Amino acid sequence: MKIYFTRHGQTDWNVAHKFQGKADIALNSTGEEQAKIAKEKLENEKIDLIICSPLKRARRTAEIINADKKLPIIYDERISERDFGEFEGKTKEEIKMSGFWNYDENVKYDKAENIQDFFKRVYTFLDEIKERYKDKNILIVAHGGVSVPVICYFNEIPKEENIIKMAIGNCEVREFEMKE
Repeated sequence: MKIYFTRHGQTDWNVAHKFQGKADIALNSTGEEQAKIAKEKLENEKIDLIICSPLKRARRTAEIINADKKLPIIYDERISERDFGEFEGKTKEEIKMSGFWNYDENVKYDKAENIQDFFKRVYTFLDEIKERYKDKNILIVAHGGVSVPVICYFNEIPKEENIIKMAIGNCEVREFEMKE
């Protein structure tokens, strides 16, 4: 079983370096073009099913990639972006995010989702698709933040303070082998 993972295309908030978490921001024209490039990269891959975040930036990316394949798309809230709560819509310069992406520190916030709860949500999703779709190759279309626990699921959680550095770029495609 192969898992292909791609992050949605660029949004205006990506350009402005704003945290967009659960905010339902659309792709911009560059994001639309990036999705077309991801479509080309995945053109010859045998994919049986697409599972996508319900947020419109991911949905639109999946639609573009799926234009010729005509695969079933399942939308799953568990792979929506991390809830940035009180940090939503703000830039890194506007806030101090010490520990936000430190798995071991697991900082609790008033509204934002703590990192270990976020990882648990994504790991539960991955465990389920491993069981449910054993003989299928799956494309997951989600978010940069979601790419971090996905990468950690197939490797390990690094012992560093800022694991967001592992996040993939807009419409970058990664391939993973799901072991039984």
